[in-house]
Amino acid sequence: MRRSTVAPSSKSPAATDDVVSETVSILGGTGNLGFGLALRLGVAGYTVCLGSRDADRAQRAAELARERVGGGEFIGCRNGEAVARADRLVVAAVPFASHVAILRSVADQWRPGQVLLDTTVPLATAVGGRPTHLIDPWHGSAAQQARSAIDDQVALASGLHTISAAALRNLARPLDQDTLICGEPEAKQVAAAALERIAGLRVVDAGSLEMSRLLEGLTPVLIGINIRHKTHAGIQVTHLGTSTKQQAALA
Repeated sequence: MRRSTVAPSSKSPAATDDVVSETVSILGGTGNLGFGLALRLGVAGYTVCLGSRDADRAQRAAELARERVGGGEFIGCRNGEAVARADRLVVAAVPFASHVAILRSVADQWRPGQVLLDTTVPLATAVGGRPTHLIDPWHGSAAQQARSAIDDQVALASGLHTISAAALRNLARPLDQDTLICGEPEAKQVAAAALERIAGLRVVDAGSLEMSRLLEGLTPVLIGINIRHKTHAGIQVTHLGTSTKQQAALA
């Protein structure tokens, strides 16, 4: 098994067999990426709350997720309630065009100890451009923009930019991919603890939040590759290795 390069959190989720007694919430859980991630986390044993601006749409998505997974605990609700329901991890899987508006709409729902994993990429499609191009956010990256839109007490990480929604939704196939995550240590630890339970996914620590502008730039590169090769390719970091100290910490 390939090991995460992110140090584990001291507050790991309580697990019994394949069920994790923890709720993860996804803002934009009815979108392609958010729904695919919800499926994978549901298979991994989490209770997943699919957030949306439309409560009815969220509930329909939760019902569909239960059908796809063959059970599991899925809840559909508005984005604000989704944040309130999350034990620790909230994932933002929303389009860049509505990114700040959605984060500001849930600003009063955060609790101490919760963290945000932001997956948003500033693709040029937000302004009518191509998905293989980026626009330049004022703050430097979508994740740095998120930092300005949420409470300072909410730890923030950025990641999941290189995993296609189609790959996440195809439950018959293990991912066999890495995801690069950058940001604040607590957020990286909490996100890694959840993502590492997804079959075939390894989390690689890519540094501080300033690296987010580079990680987000990988998305249009992979979109172009996947268009040309008609596939859903991801990435793997080779020859990474795990030190003896890391192995002991992760054992």
